[in-house]
Amino acid sequence: MRPLCFAGLLLAASLAARADEGMWLFNKPPVRQVKEKHGFEITPEWLEHLQKSSVRFGNGGSGSFVSAQGLILTNHHVGAGMIEKLSTPERDLLKDGFHAKEPGEELKCPDLELNVLMGIEDVTDRVNAAVKAGQSAEEAAAARRAVIAAIEKESLDATGLRSDVVTLFQGGAYHLYRYQRYTDVRLVFAPDAQAAAFGGDPDNFEFPRHCLDYAFFRAYENGAPAKTPHFLKWKSAGAEEGELVFTSGHPGRTNRSVTFAQLQSIRDEGFPQRLEQLYRSEALHRAWSDRDPENARRAKGAIVGIQNGRKAIQARLNGLLDPQLMKHQAEEESRLRAAFRAKEEWREADAAFDRIARAEAEERSFSTRLRMLEGAEGFATGLFGIARTLLRAAEEAGKPDGQRLRGYQESSRVSLELDLFSDEPVYKDLEALRLENSLTVLCAKLGADDPAVVAILDGKSPRERAAALIDGTRLDEVATRRKLYEGGKEAVLASDDPMIALARKIDAEARELRAKAEVLDEGIAQAHRQITLARYALEGDSIYPDATFSLRLSFGVVKGYHDRVEVPAMTSFRSMDERHRKQGGIPPFDLSEVWQQRAGGLDPKTPLNFVSTNDITGGNSGSPVVNRQGELVGLIFDTNAPGLVSDFAYTEAQGRAVSVHPAAIVESMRVIYRAERVLAELGL
Repeated sequence: MRPLCFAGLLLAASLAARADEGMWLFNKPPVRQVKEKHGFEITPEWLEHLQKSSVRFGNGGSGSFVSAQGLILTNHHVGAGMIEKLSTPERDLLKDGFHAKEPGEELKCPDLELNVLMGIEDVTDRVNAAVKAGQSAEEAAAARRAVIAAIEKESLDATGLRSDVVTLFQGGAYHLYRYQRYTDVRLVFAPDAQAAAFGGDPDNFEFPRHCLDYAFFRAYENGAPAKTPHFLKWKSAGAEEGELVFTSGHPGRTNRSVTFAQLQSIRDEGFPQRLEQLYRSEALHRAWSDRDPENARRAKGAIVGIQNGRKAIQARLNGLLDPQLMKHQAEEESRLRAAFRAKEEWREADAAFDRIARAEAEERSFSTRLRMLEGAEGFATGLFGIARTLLRAAEEAGKPDGQRLRGYQESSRVSLELDLFSDEPVYKDLEALRLENSLTVLCAKLGADDPAVVAILDGKSPRERAAALIDGTRLDEVATRRKLYEGGKEAVLASDDPMIALARKIDAEARELRAKAEVLDEGIAQAHRQITLARYALEGDSIYPDATFSLRLSFGVVKGYHDRVEVPAMTSFRSMDERHRKQGGIPPFDLSEVWQQRAGGLDPKTPLNFVSTNDITGGNSGSPVVNRQGELVGLIFDTNAPGLVSDFAYTEAQGRAVSVHPAAIVESMRVIYRAERVLAELGL
């Protein structure tokens, strides 16, 4: 991987007001910034249309409506999990692609939820008013949890819309997001994975790229295609180099406003531990995949996801290990704290940094145990997740809504049940392998003689215990889950299912660890609120919150960059064919037989992928790229390697968002896949 350009990063950080930086809230858009730099005025009407055309995928990703009949464009890799679940040994939709030639052929996804943001309300004052002076951190956390649950339930009851209170500025603000929810979602079209992920892991996070990373789904209501008056009109010509473009998507998480102590925790604890887990999981899945073609089909999606995560986290860790970056971050924090100390009313904001550092140090003392037990890293099978959900749903149901664990309140019930009763296939041989591996890690991290580990293994080796748990459980059966869920606490406590017995065995300690972490998180949130208020006083509307998987707007221009040589802004079908031939046509640079038979009909000059300066991160995958007129001119699917440091700071020097060009989507559907029905619906 290319080294990240931190000289450019530091320059960009110091000149943020001049760069295309920001993952902006839709209720606080960058009107001034865009007007001053690009001469375009964002109007409320333009913004509302884009907001209500944008879609959040519950499995992590973004999309957009592209017709009035609920047709949705997103990335193939965002939909790959669903495509894999809809596949069978006889019909591999990842390998062969899918095209519903008639409406009745569209395939219903087993557990996919889509959300469309309908409105935002600032509830910061109400949330903070629930926390009284003199309360302990534990009391404050309980009070905040209760008021958030009450706000969400009141909103759900009043509107029928999914209602989530989103924490912004690390606890400095709280906004209520109301979403139209779609739980009947169907696959309409997907290209084959060879074209969608052309170049595979070697080309991932690189540019030039040549991926047809797109797919179409449809939202349904009451058994019919949803009526979606807000949708993006298609512009096949796309955007020209240098043109202003916007993205509207759901970036998952950034850490730009965390303190230096929090950065140190991420560098020294968070990322190394996650990397260790990913490398081990990748080796495990690859070895299992190589044993049998059917194993390979079942594990392919998991391997791609693991590789993607491993490469992204490694790049971000490399950033935090760069002394220049950390020195700059420390100096910026010192500058900010000095400004706070200069005014009496901001002195508490200065002290807040030290409180956060103490909380981080305390959490590190039990973070491994927290990850293994409450984070369930010691039980890496979806069947354990089902068991814990059943156990906790039964336990929490008897409590007042405001006292329940997050995720078990009434406002979360629809999403919880959608996941719990999914009929996605469960492969017990693969689940046993995953559980054996994670139990082995559990022994290594906590010690084989740890009382909890001894109780979990129940006198067996990790291999024997995993086999007994997976072979003995019936939680792979939807009917069994439903019966236990509907039977409530009595049924769950009486169950002799070994996976539920395991969940019961560790739940008390796991809950204690979670509660301990929540108390520390409450203290950190209160400290960040003080910092945020002082920053607002200093910097005004030039600051924006870290990403939280909530809808954000970014702006930029279509633009290449310099990386020892000039990197052009766009690739084409011609350069894709050259890459294919230069690499000898071997995986992952191979193309399907159908592609090779029909590729002669493609216009080689058609733009395929392009880069822009838009500020994005993970979760933006599938985000639409639109022009000043609000027309769709691209589809975000990746970041290049220098852009991966955007978790901590934006850089315009080399960091770029990578998109699929709309002309390539149309040309491939017309010539290779002959998807006339979808093209007609797009008006093409």
